[in-house]
Amino acid sequence: MERFSIIIPVYNRPDEVAELLESLSKQTDKGFEVLVIEDGSSVPCEEVCKLYEKQLDLHYYFKPNSGRSETRNYGIARATGDWFIIYRCDVGIAECGWDVIVPPQYIATVRAELSKQPQVDCYGGPDAADSSFSDVQKAINYSMTSIMTTGGIRGATKNKAKFSPRSFNMGISRKCFETVGGYKNMIGEDIDLSIRIQQAGFQTTLIPEAYVYHKRRVDMKKFFRQVNTFGKGRVLLGELHPGSTKLVHLLPAAFVLGNIGLVLLAIGLAFVIGYWSLLCLVPIALYVLGIFTESLIKNKSLKIAFLSIATAYMQLFGYGTGFLGECLTHKARKKKQEELYK
Repeated sequence: MERFSIIIPVYNRPDEVAELLESLSKQTDKGFEVLVIEDGSSVPCEEVCKLYEKQLDLHYYFKPNSGRSETRNYGIARATGDWFIIYRCDVGIAECGWDVIVPPQYIATVRAELSKQPQVDCYGGPDAADSSFSDVQKAINYSMTSIMTTGGIRGATKNKAKFSPRSFNMGISRKCFETVGGYKNMIGEDIDLSIRIQQAGFQTTLIPEAYVYHKRRVDMKKFFRQVNTFGKGRVLLGELHPGSTKLVHLLPAAFVLGNIGLVLLAIGLAFVIGYWSLLCLVPIALYVLGIFTESLIKNKSLKIAFLSIATAYMQLFGYGTGFLGECLTHKARKKKQEELYK
């Protein structure tokens, strides 16, 4: 039976680590070890880990702060499993908040699915919002997973073989990881790894049932900053991996330009046709109505539905302006990837 090594890089998140370890202790399949890698935290979680030493095959490591990529590689280098499952509790970017809670059937689901697909060397799973999440967290989860915001690519894709896993919920075989050389210290390191895995000929897949509760602890301002960085990173990844930028990656930029263009057109026509110029805003109104309706159906909350409009626009404008700004200014390209990351 294959053994899993769960890698948890962490930075100043003892409470979130406790939640994650508690969820792992309730797994129905116990065939895994857990490696918690403390990335130079000023608020360490060692005492939290000690509480779970008898419930889990748990190993705790403390290292100087070096960021996500090096911390993941550090943990995997010390793992003994045949498969590495990677979660994270906010490594090096304390303001973003990417913390997960794992449903009790997760390991059993992954093991069963991989036994059916022995040719697979890397898998990813979707994220979901737990009922205990705040309204803002649920609205952000909606915007990051809805097909209305291009977030549907995080788990709704029908072509499982072309799914690109991300490290909030990702598993990779030892053979695959050692072949491609692990994570690089750069913006967009998750996407870069997925691309290199597929370029090396390894098969990836999506396991829809292997979801995690993705607990984002961010306010609106930090959420915007986060997705703005994603947009910048996509341009850099396009340079590093020519041909990897697809039409879907251009949609947020088109959305930004389209919204600004419609508003300016409405303002300009107001001097000519008066209130009739508001018809220019009908596409925006229909899109907002679509966001509101879908979120209301999914979340069954008027408040979350209204918040989802704000988070959807922040996601698309944040990513789109980051992408456009990087394309136009080229500032980030003048620096080394390591300098950008730090």
